[in-house]
Amino acid sequence: MRAVGAFAFLVCACGAAGPAPSAEVLVFTRTTGFRHASIPAGIAAMRELSAQAGHSLDATEDPAAFRDAVLARVKVVVFLNTTGTVLNDEQRAALERRVRAGGGFLGVHSAADTEYGWPFYGELLGARFASHPAVQSATVHVIDRAHPATAGLPGIWTRTDEWYDFLAPPSGVRVLAEVDESTYQGGRMGPHHPIVWAHAVDAGRSIYIAMGHTEESYSEELFRSLLLGALRYAAGDATSP
Repeated sequence: MRAVGAFAFLVCACGAAGPAPSAEVLVFTRTTGFRHASIPAGIAAMRELSAQAGHSLDATEDPAAFRDAVLARVKVVVFLNTTGTVLNDEQRAALERRVRAGGGFLGVHSAADTEYGWPFYGELLGARFASHPAVQSATVHVIDRAHPATAGLPGIWTRTDEWYDFLAPPSGVRVLAEVDESTYQGGRMGPHHPIVWAHAVDAGRSIYIAMGHTEESYSEELFRSLLLGALRYAAGDATSP
């Protein structure tokens, strides 16, 4: 497993921890299940968007990054198309402490197909992945355009992606956008199918975007606008009314 950027120095061959990097955004892309081919495009997009937002970024697949000394310097942790069990108990505890103390979290697409056995992660995400139909075009209704993440989006947005169904609808969250199941085949959530939502987790902020399966997503102007707004919200740079 290869770390990218400053996190290459986190663990040496002997296993000793190196100096903590100073990046403000940590993009985590470890997978122990399905691996999305779009991950490199997603990292590249997040690097560009983080720079646009005025933040440095490190991307890694090394779970050793999840320790207090590192996370203390991180404003936003991004789980970008992670899958499966990706952290151990100590690493989970470090991430929970950081979020509850005021850190930000952004989950993208299969972040919802991650850490099923960790109760706090269910609270952090708001819902768990269940299934999806084939990749196809659908219409997204942006129902809350006052939020920083969705402020730059049109009210009706048609795009192609892999549309996730969830084990249960998210609860205790602010739903920002829904996908219209009448515009594609195979949706199972009903007339209100949340696809983007945000909520507070103690002093921290969490936002989840269920889209982002395809490589093409990360070059789409509107999808990048959504990612940028979500990043700014999670970092605490743009407050939610």
